[in-house]
Amino acid sequence: MAEQTALPESTGTPGAISAGPPGPAAEDRPHKPDAAVVRDALGVGIAVGLSGFAFGVTSAGSGLSLLQTCVLSLLVFTGASQFALVGALAAGGNPYTAAAGAFFLGIRNAFYGLRLSQLLALPRAVRPFAAHWVIDETTAVTLPQPTRRAARIGFTVTGLTLYVLWNLTTLVGALGAEALGDTDAWGLDAASPAVFLALLAPMLRSTTERVTAGLAVVLALTLLPVLPAGVPVLLSALAAPVVLFLMGRTKRGPGDGKGSNGTVTQRKKGERHS
Repeated sequence: MAEQTALPESTGTPGAISAGPPGPAAEDRPHKPDAAVVRDALGVGIAVGLSGFAFGVTSAGSGLSLLQTCVLSLLVFTGASQFALVGALAAGGNPYTAAAGAFFLGIRNAFYGLRLSQLLALPRAVRPFAAHWVIDETTAVTLPQPTRRAARIGFTVTGLTLYVLWNLTTLVGALGAEALGDTDAWGLDAASPAVFLALLAPMLRSTTERVTAGLAVVLALTLLPVLPAGVPVLLSALAAPVVLFLMGRTKRGPGDGKGSNGTVTQRKKGERHS
């Protein structure tokens, strides 16, 4: 962590990283003090980590044991997927369907990892452990940092704070679920998804991203009453290829292919007459 390496700029080549919108050269960017990075990371880690209490309560209320609840937070450690799993099980969904829905919801972390692996450039021996902390919150704190040192500090502090607090509050929530009575009446299962949406919303900058997210929500809500629990989450992923297909057709235009063929045909006819 000793170096003050600037994050690479986008070069326009495949696999290049964009550290942010076009601006001054990396060496001209204002330095961000370590204390400011730690403060931001602690703010996110503490705020989101406390919502592990909601997961503990929801999981215990869904019928999972204390051990199962705590193991989920220790090993899975991605809030939205955990809530999706216990929510599907509580609704009577098939365990395999519930697990598949949670898996596909959490697979976004793999794409985060592709970006963060180049930004952080961690030693190989550390990467398997760091991969466990690649989630929405650590990504949100890491990406805006101006230097590799700041990115590493932000990632480490956010991940450590969130992991410790999430697991502690999961334990407390699972132990206190019985004292709360009917957990459904508290609506605590909405806490983590609300945090996830709050982090996601600012990232939807283009029209394509907003339309895709909106269509995914419509699909999930439409299919929720008619399909088993967990399945609507899987099918809502179809929003991405549908939007990309429609956007591609819009850019090409309905007459592009015909116009091109017609031009070639007319040219051939002209050659015959000549």
